[in-house]
Amino acid sequence: MANKLIISQSPHVFTPRGTTSIMGDVLIALLPALAVSVWVFGWQVLAVTVVSVACCVVFEWLIQRYLIKGPATIGNLSAVVTGVLLAFNLPSSIPLWLVILGSFVAIAIGKMTFGGLGKNPFNPALVGRVFLLIAYPVQMTSFPPVDGMTGATPLALAKEALKGGCSVSDVMAQLNMNDLLLGLKSGSFGEVAALALILGGLYLLARKVITWHIPVAVLGTMAAFSAILWFVAPDTYLSPAVHLLTGGAMLGAIFMATDYSTSPMSRRGGLIFGAGIGLITIIIRVWGAYPEGMSFAILIMNALVPLINRIKFGRATR
Repeated sequence: MANKLIISQSPHVFTPRGTTSIMGDVLIALLPALAVSVWVFGWQVLAVTVVSVACCVVFEWLIQRYLIKGPATIGNLSAVVTGVLLAFNLPSSIPLWLVILGSFVAIAIGKMTFGGLGKNPFNPALVGRVFLLIAYPVQMTSFPPVDGMTGATPLALAKEALKGGCSVSDVMAQLNMNDLLLGLKSGSFGEVAALALILGGLYLLARKVITWHIPVAVLGTMAAFSAILWFVAPDTYLSPAVHLLTGGAMLGAIFMATDYSTSPMSRRGGLIFGAGIGLITIIIRVWGAYPEGMSFAILIMNALVPLINRIKFGRATR
């Protein structure tokens, strides 16, 4: 009988460390951004985060206890990470009942429908976030004002201004790069502090939880594509710096796109995956109906991961 090559379910991680240890490092890496969010938006940030985490853990436990009836996995902290990431993709002023609903969609539909951790093709937190954005667009785009400024996000302000006939120079005059870097801007509370997210990403790189391939591919493609547009028509398109420091660029590239279960197994595949996310994000931001496109881009590329893995490892043989 011919030898059979058996490949287990993802995530495929070549490390003696377990899932709990890895997820613990992800939570530590998210702490700087959480601290900045509390400083900028207030204690409501903690309420949203606690409710999101608690609901994700409870929903996963209930589904495993009464539906799947398998061993409980809430101890590996993956549900906690999903809860934190979902919260980071929400406005701090969102009603808590929507947080509960989003948590249910993230865990029940985005994760447990497919069998749990390692079997889900799409990032669960983004499934919950996109569901809420489509079903409740008003609540998901109502952000509290920051430092006396309007509650609209920088990308939304820029998109509306450009539609109204303003030039990019007029838009840039309203944006402070230091504020964008430090998080003094409106938006989903976990994505505003670019510097804090970068620090968290460096921690994950140092701990070898992630590699540089996907984040660099995402951000590098965003920078390159937006730079081309900016060079061709500087009065029509925003600069690469604005694209990288606003919206979900840093959160998505560092913490969402690098999810083990929903990203390619190879480093070369990761570069292709990341480049696709960066390209789609800029396309949606520039020509799409939404001012932001990172969540949609990651979910689209999640769907292509099996094809990317197949290209890398070749065709299956009997």
